[in-house]
Amino acid sequence: MSKNVYVVGHRNPDNDSICSAVAYAYLKNECAKNVLKESKSIEYSYEPVRLGPLPPETEWLFKKYKIPVPRAIRHVYGRVRDVMTRNPICVREDETVMLAGKRMRKNNVKALVVIDKKERYKGLISTRMIANRYISATDKIDNKDGNITKVATDLIRSLDEKVNDLMETDVLILDDEDLLKDATDKLLQNSLREAVVLDDSGEKCIGILTRSDVARRLHKNVVLVDHNETSQAALGIDEANILEIVDHHRIADISTLNPIKFMNLPVGSTASIVASEFENYKHSKISIPKNLAAALLSAIITDTIILNSPTTTAFDRRMANYLSKIVGVDIKKFAYDIFSCRSGEDKISVKNLINADSKEFQLGDQRVLICQHETINVKKIMKREVEIRRYMKQLRRDLEYEFVLFMLTDIIKQGSLFIAVGNLDIINRSFNIKCKKSGGSWMPHIVSRKLQVAPKILST
Repeated sequence: MSKNVYVVGHRNPDNDSICSAVAYAYLKNECAKNVLKESKSIEYSYEPVRLGPLPPETEWLFKKYKIPVPRAIRHVYGRVRDVMTRNPICVREDETVMLAGKRMRKNNVKALVVIDKKERYKGLISTRMIANRYISATDKIDNKDGNITKVATDLIRSLDEKVNDLMETDVLILDDEDLLKDATDKLLQNSLREAVVLDDSGEKCIGILTRSDVARRLHKNVVLVDHNETSQAALGIDEANILEIVDHHRIADISTLNPIKFMNLPVGSTASIVASEFENYKHSKISIPKNLAAALLSAIITDTIILNSPTTTAFDRRMANYLSKIVGVDIKKFAYDIFSCRSGEDKISVKNLINADSKEFQLGDQRVLICQHETINVKKIMKREVEIRRYMKQLRRDLEYEFVLFMLTDIIKQGSLFIAVGNLDIINRSFNIKCKKSGGSWMPHIVSRKLQVAPKILST
């Protein structure tokens, strides 16, 4: 039996985060197939997921190369559906208590879901309810003469009683999407030891949750790509079982339950590391499909700004050439197609423009937000500067950031306009500049948040 594993990138995912997750999940599943051939069992099944919408270039690429879009999730907390017993054993309300008892014993369960003739949920019957019915029979005993015959007669009669005479209808009802920790609190406070999970119609029972179920401390299995910082990870990451990390950023504050495989290289893109892993598994006859090679190549291109970012290494260039041969494209032409997908920047919402590639950092006791958008048309976006600054001020106020910095990076000119709101002194000291309150401050050759901007600010 396989255990599901989420392969997930950071919040506000960029192209590298999503493409790396998709390709790495594919590689891990191919490796698992080889394990199946050897041991007849698969320990894990890997699913790529995302924590936000697809960037425009990713959406274009997935459509062009027919890559399934990974499912969006909100968190990695345990949910009711992760531990509940699906398709629970049922008994009809018009069947006898004797039959219900036999069914519990046969299936080694302590409760049955009660349904009507149309299989609609009606209630719950358990061994405790039947036991209480038997115990109540002792009330028939006359304390003076101890008439056991009355008790025996009542017990025999109880076996032919209908389930609906004993069933409990005041049962805790849950949704399979409910957080497990919330459901646990409710169940432990309830007089019954079981809760039922109904479908969206509220008529059919799809699961049963017991105190034994919630006693199993569930940890979602995850592989992190393109990040290893709690503030950038999925909500609930502290409760998750992290199996692997594949990243190219600084080592931050993520902690794990056990020793793990941690691939962290000082390169320009996580996609480069994932691509190299495919090379490492050539001996297992695992090859990278053309569409996933295109995804990884696009991720290297966007994360290194067409291999021009100071984060770019010889390793990235080698991986880009390796992937371009598989896809059969010229890197520069392919890059132009990718960045051209970011057209319509004058129409995209300011919220998406700012948040699509934003990362939060801890600066002493304060939090700061550094956002970046790479474009081939800075002038078009700067026509919306008033709107951009207004949103940034609101963002800073609502989330209490010390400052919000928006890097508007010109791919052609290889530099960035700094648009900032909040405590500008920190930015000014870090770069020995004076941030303008309108028009932006042009920073030539500054194109990397990870290597050129964040480290300077964080070391101030």
